[in-house]
Amino acid sequence: MAETPPHEKLSKVQGEIKALQTSLNNFADALARQQSILTRLGKRIPAGKDQTLQDTLASTVAVANIIRQLGQLLPQLNASLEDMSQGLTAQLREHENLTALYNVSQIVNSTLDLSEVLNLTMDLIIQVTGAERGFLMLIDDETGDLTFRVARNMDRETIAGSSFEISRSIVNQVAREGKPILTTNAQADPRFSAQHSVVSYSLRSILCVPLRVKGKIIGVIYADNRIKTGLFSEGDRRLLAAIADQAAVAIENARLFESVKRNLDEITNMKNLMDNIFASIASGVITTDIQDKITLFNRAAESILGVSASRSIGHSYHKVLSSLESTPLPRLVEDVKRRRRRYIGYEVDVNLPGRGLVNLSMNMSTLRDAQDATLGVAIVVDDLTEKKRFERERAMIKRYLPSQLVDNLPDDLSELKLRGERQQITTLFADIRGFSTYSERSDPEKVVEVINQYFAFASAAVDRHEGIIDKYLGDAVMAHFNTPLRPVAEHAWRAVLAAWDFKQAIEDHLRHVPDEDRLTVGIGINTGEPVVGNVGAEDRMEYTAIGDAVNLAKRLQESARGGQILLSSSTYELVKGRVKVRALEPIQVKGRQAMEQVYELLGVRRYL
Repeated sequence: MAETPPHEKLSKVQGEIKALQTSLNNFADALARQQSILTRLGKRIPAGKDQTLQDTLASTVAVANIIRQLGQLLPQLNASLEDMSQGLTAQLREHENLTALYNVSQIVNSTLDLSEVLNLTMDLIIQVTGAERGFLMLIDDETGDLTFRVARNMDRETIAGSSFEISRSIVNQVAREGKPILTTNAQADPRFSAQHSVVSYSLRSILCVPLRVKGKIIGVIYADNRIKTGLFSEGDRRLLAAIADQAAVAIENARLFESVKRNLDEITNMKNLMDNIFASIASGVITTDIQDKITLFNRAAESILGVSASRSIGHSYHKVLSSLESTPLPRLVEDVKRRRRRYIGYEVDVNLPGRGLVNLSMNMSTLRDAQDATLGVAIVVDDLTEKKRFERERAMIKRYLPSQLVDNLPDDLSELKLRGERQQITTLFADIRGFSTYSERSDPEKVVEVINQYFAFASAAVDRHEGIIDKYLGDAVMAHFNTPLRPVAEHAWRAVLAAWDFKQAIEDHLRHVPDEDRLTVGIGINTGEPVVGNVGAEDRMEYTAIGDAVNLAKRLQESARGGQILLSSSTYELVKGRVKVRALEPIQVKGRQAMEQVYELLGVRRYL
């Protein structure tokens, strides 16, 4: 059963005393009437005749005196009880204040959510002060202005911005000076009666205290009542100031927590960003700690090395990357840790499970903390296997094509079908006649000079008409038109033009050299579908055309006299109407059973 509160017991005693005083007063009145009756009766009986009557009268007088004395003591007792009641009320008020302070301290420890702290604090303030409205404003660190953070009414409802009708001058003064302001009737208070906001908003009871943390004012708490005057007392001011001190700590803790949370979110976002970057970059990134345990293993490293990150993190790199133990990697990592050396672009060739021989480039450097202490090693791995193959193929292609043309080729050389496929092309063979005899009777330096001059004529003519030089065979040249390296339309026509230009260049040259240096060239041209692509071993390959169509072009060249250009029937069919030819008797070339119809080129339409 719940115990009756002390102030209720006191009120009950006061009621009982009032009832007792009323009963005593009634008893005294009855005794007075009895005394009056006995006195009148005694006057009628002769003296000494009735002693009983005299004794009764004397007793009545004595009781009346006692009742009178009790009646005089009861007001004093009631006054003492009244004083006790007031003291008890003050104690209850003090208890409520302490409870409010305790509740504020509970708020400090109950949540770190700033909005929740502000709302709970303001609801408590309105409850203990009896205010109609309460506002909490914080100073913006950047602008220094007071901004509303919470506004509540006595029903614990949030007040809309349109209802922020408060005295700005009061809150600004408290924020500026750091001293509480209390007015029991702002309309009559000479300090504020002239202020527009006080008058226009009909403000009366106002209490405003600063929010202070470590001597710094961070905002203000403002409470008011637009109806009642004299609502707040000095006790309320002291209480609100104490609550404000506690609330300021809670607010500052919540703001600090929000700041830390934002920083943690930024760190998390930065980590996620870094993880995404590491996952997206093409280079393999591996980091190890000072005990050689892997702490980071990105997606590219998984792809390059054929090892999953889930089986790598936390394990020694010696075990995870056992396939690299035969390379200088362990020695280099130890050197990086001990001597803080850096290695850039260190290349190794290694056989990796599932991939075979690969070429890797590794960059290695130390990982260090803010105090420059070594935390481990960072290893960046790039797979150069395809790049090396690409460079080899580019270098090979530059043997056949101008450099500027090679630079414009697609990055993926597989589009060029270098591995070989059948394709219709036109092949040109040219051979210097009498070169062997000339070599025997001339100085080697002179021989080289002459043959290079003829090859230069050939190369210029072939390149001008978008063909490629396949190879130089002693004193012979082989060229192709419409290969995957350099596809062209009307390749037969371009081959014919190149041969004619080559012939004209030689004839012009022969007009300016001595008779002993005059050498002629025989040329054969055929169109067909050989296999075109790379042939040879991995470390030495050539891009060429292989097949009967190429062989026929060579046989036609062997049948041509010096200064003569012979066309096969397949080439002639593609260019007839543009050329002037003389049909020769069918010939049987080496390696063929059937007779071949051959045409001697006498001129081209461009020159006719």
